[in-house]
Amino acid sequence: MTHLFPSLSGYIKSHGAMGKIHSNVSLAPYTSYKVGGKAQWYATPHNWQELQATFEWFSSKNLSLTLLGAGSNLLISDKGIEGLVLSTRNFRHYQFNEETGCVTVAAGRPIVSVAWQAAKKGWLGLEWAVGIPGTVGGAVVMNAGAHNKCIADLLVNVVVLSYDGKIKTLTPEDLNYNYRTSFLQNGKYLVLEATLQLQQGFTREEITKKTQENLQKRKSSQPYDKPSCGSVFRNPSSYSAGWLIEQLGLKGHRVGDAEISHCHANFILNCGHAKAEDIFYLIRYVQQKVQDHWSLLLEPEVKILGEFSTF
Repeated sequence: MTHLFPSLSGYIKSHGAMGKIHSNVSLAPYTSYKVGGKAQWYATPHNWQELQATFEWFSSKNLSLTLLGAGSNLLISDKGIEGLVLSTRNFRHYQFNEETGCVTVAAGRPIVSVAWQAAKKGWLGLEWAVGIPGTVGGAVVMNAGAHNKCIADLLVNVVVLSYDGKIKTLTPEDLNYNYRTSFLQNGKYLVLEATLQLQQGFTREEITKKTQENLQKRKSSQPYDKPSCGSVFRNPSSYSAGWLIEQLGLKGHRVGDAEISHCHANFILNCGHAKAEDIFYLIRYVQQKVQDHWSLLLEPEVKILGEFSTF
């Protein structure tokens, strides 16, 4: 099915806030996979006022809504996405509170940036996040983690915008956190900012060293030279997804320019001009092979958006 999107662009205005709504925008440049079709409508507000105005425009049009942060954990269909795609990439402010040891970070700021800022201050808690490519908002939604630590361990609260336009503050207890999951994945709330509890009293040298060591571990065991979404599948309770895939000899298996990494079998890489459909096919192919051999269905960690062919 071919999507024919209108070629118009419009402006919204509410309470003195002005935000631009773009139409027919390619989403490939805004995802770490560098694949995907066009958004029917696309907005990147710079502040809460513009965001609320965007919501008013969206609600008046009876459109579907898709939220986009850094696009690091997404596979978007080559056919694009209908409705409004709302990106928080311009929400990047952050503030360290010396009295409480907390850092409050806007949803669109890369979590790796906050990890390095914390390291420079000698604040312990985010050194594990240095190799995670997503935003703080995405990390909160997915309960991102590494080295046996995760966002749920640090989160004090999160400020969200509900689809009825109301701003709410939620606690970790509200989010029903589990391994790489949270209540926020139901798509009913947009994360605006999060407050994380860190530990003070360390030196800049100590935390910077820990952070650098974690980064080197990830670089030595995971591919960083080609576009990917990071880990494709959640680890089951028995063995890691990468180990299960590797045992089946699937490293290097390729569809078009999409390839299962030789370095880490839980990564699918865009080796040049891969299509989203190629990556999707590999995901389904791996799932089928693992299920046939291990009687285990691997659950994707990557969020798949849009229309794809049936495997």
